[in-house]
Amino acid sequence: MTTESKMGKMEMTARKALSRRAFLKATASSAALAGATPAAELFAPATAHAVPKIEKEELKFGFIKLTDCAPVLIAKDKGFFEDEGLSVSVEAQANWKVLLDRVISGELDGAHMLPGQAIGATIGFGTKAEVVAPFAMGLNTLAVTVSNDVWAQMKKHVPLQGGKPVHPIKADALKLVVDDFKAAGKKFNMGMVFPTSTHNYHLRYWLAAGGIHPGFYSTGDISGQISADVLISVTPPPQMPATLESGTISGYCVGEPWNQQAVFKGIGVPVVTAYHIWNRTPEKIFGMRKDFTEKNPGTTLAITKALLRAAMWLDEGNGKNRPEAAKIFSKRDYIGADYDVIVGPITGVYQYEKGDTRPLPEFNIYFKDNASYPYYSDAVWYLTQMRRWGQIPEGKPDAWYLDMAKKVYLPDVYMAAAKALIADGKAKAADFPMGTDGFHAAQDGFIDGVKFDAKAPNDYLSKFKIGLKSAETVK
Repeated sequence: MTTESKMGKMEMTARKALSRRAFLKATASSAALAGATPAAELFAPATAHAVPKIEKEELKFGFIKLTDCAPVLIAKDKGFFEDEGLSVSVEAQANWKVLLDRVISGELDGAHMLPGQAIGATIGFGTKAEVVAPFAMGLNTLAVTVSNDVWAQMKKHVPLQGGKPVHPIKADALKLVVDDFKAAGKKFNMGMVFPTSTHNYHLRYWLAAGGIHPGFYSTGDISGQISADVLISVTPPPQMPATLESGTISGYCVGEPWNQQAVFKGIGVPVVTAYHIWNRTPEKIFGMRKDFTEKNPGTTLAITKALLRAAMWLDEGNGKNRPEAAKIFSKRDYIGADYDVIVGPITGVYQYEKGDTRPLPEFNIYFKDNASYPYYSDAVWYLTQMRRWGQIPEGKPDAWYLDMAKKVYLPDVYMAAAKALIADGKAKAADFPMGTDGFHAAQDGFIDGVKFDAKAPNDYLSKFKIGLKSAETVK
């Protein structure tokens, strides 16, 4: 934990005392919940409005230096954790593997996390642990960037309007470049951040939609490069620009600010964002060990309330707080990139290359349109992509996908926190998906036009030309 000045400590102590008094006052009307309350009772509809005892006040959360960790940093910096009776320290992690390992070991009480990490751990891909998510961190936020040399070749095959490329740019234009690499006996390498990351699946989705095979995983080969036209490997997010500049990779998929960093450094061009690969991409979650949430239901509720308040603040007034958020993120202990690099995407302005800056108002969505609700259907989509590329090696019935999603995502906890905020007068019922069964209706907005119905995952997988389906296995 960082050292604070004596005055800072006194101020924080006083503020926490005030928050705690307000917390205890709110608890007084719920005497039945004064002690530790079983999670099943706490999150049941009849008691969701009550404020229980916080079992653990001192907490440490992890994050990766990306703007989609925003709810964690804002809940810390704006005092929402303190207001909910929590004393939280936040700590940047070196990479996604370290972050997941530290959550599983208990060194971190929770973290800004990839949905696929929690899902993968639950089904036993890479590691085996029970990790759950009561909160989704937002929608969209990532992009695919290629080197200047690759872009110069791609651009020849991209239609122009007013002298500028027409978006979305499909991977069909990249396929011609990849074919040239293969003809010359060269490998085309790309980076993503983790094998079960949103970035891996979105990069693969975009490539496959353009006829480029991104490769399979198997039980005997977890490189993900079996039968691949493009070789995809792991690079930590902050290292992406330098790895591109060195020539080790020719492109990558990552969140911000590391695509914009490539533009500012003059080394690469973002060619497509999550908004165009799948508009309303469920990007990150807040992950915790299942046993932590069961032993500490009051703490879990308070954490979720604070994160919800942060997400609401980020989307308040059509994003009026986003410039302030960019200043907060630029702090050295947080994301640490320059304000000018961060501010564009989170305020809805996206620079694809020098001289080509466009409005992209929904590049980051943190709360509106139920962006923070942990939909089971989001988890099912990640499971379909794990199956499509061989991380799930054998076919599964539809019911299995739904069962796995319900093991990881905790919408009951989210709704309990929402109802508590409504009871506190800090939110409105209209802000939340009251009455939902946890599933979206069939979703579109994908770059290839394929619709996704979470209640029919095998039918969804059958629609793709590239990728495993039904009982197929990797040979």
